Amino acid sequence: MSTLAFTAPLAAFGRETFDHEQVVVCQDPRSGLKAVIALHSTALGPALGGTRFHSYASDEDAVTDALNLSRGMSYKNALLGLDYGGGKAVIIGDPERIRSEDLLLAYGRAVASLEGRFITGCDAGTTTDDMDVVARTCPWIPGRSSRTGGAGDTSILAAYGVFQSMRAAAQHRWGDASLSGKVVGVAGVGKVGRLLVGHLVEEGARVVVTDVSDAALRAVTDECPGITVVENTATLIRTPGMDIYAPCALGGALDGATVPVLTAEVVCGAANNQLAYPEAEHDLADRGVLYVPDYVANAGGAIQVAGTLHGTDFSRCRAQTERIFDTTLTVLRRADTEEILPGTAADRLAEERINTAAQARALRGTAGPGSPLMSEPAGDA
Repeated sequence: MSTLAFTAPLAAFGRETFDHEQVVVCQDPRSGLKAVIALHSTALGPALGGTRFHSYASDEDAVTDALNLSRGMSYKNALLGLDYGGGKAVIIGDPERIRSEDLLLAYGRAVASLEGRFITGCDAGTTTDDMDVVARTCPWIPGRSSRTGGAGDTSILAAYGVFQSMRAAAQHRWGDASLSGKVVGVAGVGKVGRLLVGHLVEEGARVVVTDVSDAALRAVTDECPGITVVENTATLIRTPGMDIYAPCALGGALDGATVPVLTAEVVCGAANNQLAYPEAEHDLADRGVLYVPDYVANAGGAIQVAGTLHGTDFSRCRAQTERIFDTTLTVLRRADTEEILPGTAADRLAEERINTAAQARALRGTAGPGSPLMSEPAGDA
């Protein structure tokens, strides 16, 4: 396998500048692996973030996604108070077509070459079963199945965290954290979205959903038969009387077509990188829409993975995830106090912790915290 580490601007990918510590492009022609691993910051500790498996329109799009997602992980982990930096990886290609044992083993070798600076688990397109295979050639894989001692299905706490963040947004906007009677539109009912719908229905919310997958829609309606299904996102965002919109699929949900016609008063969802253009949050605010930064709301999965690294049981991770309610309120209140957008408030809080850690490391002259070794790789066989 050949790997190439980019330590200079990614001009070849249309990126003149970037603020990442390291970006590695990994290729293994024998297995068909092509992946990008982006380490944004290790100021607080080893970079923690998931591995996405997706068919991108271009290699440039894959690099951009890895860069944006890894930066979001740095801010997410810092805001949560976790002693981990931020990283993300993307495997390029259709997982249903090219996923194989050889490819996953090759990917494990690529991650292992970073010697613990990157700790990873599942993201869109990957499963805990995939991570079990990756872990055979790499010891830094906490996102394995629970039967192998890994974190298991992180979508459970990811969904619970979004639910708590949504309750905090309701408290801030309407003075009451209860979602009972609120109309909530959920775009994307895969692993996290489906579980979020369950929490909302249990709370007494009126839920409207859409998804490109008929199978995903059947699964969620089987579990929650009283919800409403609409044909697409364009219809969902125009739902009359919608209180909260929850983007729970891939990024870029809040774009030039969505923002001007969105009927909801609050946006709070599980998707990463929801803002498709830099001014999207400003445009939402101009329309009176409260936006909860995605990396604040969807942090439950990171809590679960970090807890596994330190031997924390699931109940304690769930209790920590519940505190996303308080973190969300802190962000929204700071935004009001300083008359800034919630996204800016969240970034400032995260940057303060990252910068403090980086300054302390510079004074000590050390390389930062080490990475816990998950397990010895079992080899390729």
